[in-house]
Amino acid sequence: MNRVGIVGFPLHYTLSPVMHNAAFKALGMEDWLYDAMAIPSDIPRHAIEEPRRHGYIGLNITIPFKETSLRYCKPDDKARAIGAVNTIDFRDDVGTNTDVDGFMGDLQAHDVLLKGQRVIVLGAGGAGRAAVYGLWQSGAIVGIVNRTRQRAEEMLTELTLSAGVRDVSLLTLEEAETWGASLIVNCTSVGTVPNVNESPWSEDRLFPSGVTVYDMVYRPAKTAFMRQAEANGGRAIGGLGMLVRQGAKAFEIWTGREAPIDVMFDAVRSALESKTE
Repeated sequence: MNRVGIVGFPLHYTLSPVMHNAAFKALGMEDWLYDAMAIPSDIPRHAIEEPRRHGYIGLNITIPFKETSLRYCKPDDKARAIGAVNTIDFRDDVGTNTDVDGFMGDLQAHDVLLKGQRVIVLGAGGAGRAAVYGLWQSGAIVGIVNRTRQRAEEMLTELTLSAGVRDVSLLTLEEAETWGASLIVNCTSVGTVPNVNESPWSEDRLFPSGVTVYDMVYRPAKTAFMRQAEANGGRAIGGLGMLVRQGAKAFEIWTGREAPIDVMFDAVRSALESKTE
């Protein structure tokens, strides 16, 4: 049996086994299995080395192990630049970050223009780092808004040192109101289930008119942040596509086969629908 899986904590919310096992079934890969392993946060080495020792081909890695996993594999240039690993192939022990591929691929699938466009990134965590890196590489003019400015400054300093990221603005939410962004990306968990009425863009702030928003939250399918954008004449894109596309990239790394994207989308949509029944 060829085993792959995901490690993190907690993992009760993960849809990765659903979409990967659906993909294996669709391609007749009965000798492949994807499972989930919840590992306490205080034993990060165990999270990587135990699956390796038990013969796993590879892993997806989520919170809280994305950054610490850099120490337990050979991170590629992308993972080093972002400062986080979310996919490892134990056959060569290389760790990479497919969050960038998933995010940028989904923007491309939705025909979102980036080069020369002003883009605001909300959040300075791991997802924010991946977004800033990908957007900057695409030629976008990037501004970061974070609740704690020091955290944003630290993230930007690290990206500058690791990847040469430059000319990124640090903004307050007040400054972001009139910065002229064509795209705003929510890289925080604000608005996810069960706090579905919360938004990273406070109601007492002017919401830019006609802007496109990308919310990495995918549960619920339409967040409060997305509704704000639509109420102000904008376009709203949820994060389900990023989830599926980053998973598809990992699938291809492990199997060497093209991922059945439509099957993976159908699987996660069905799973999400069943959770709301």
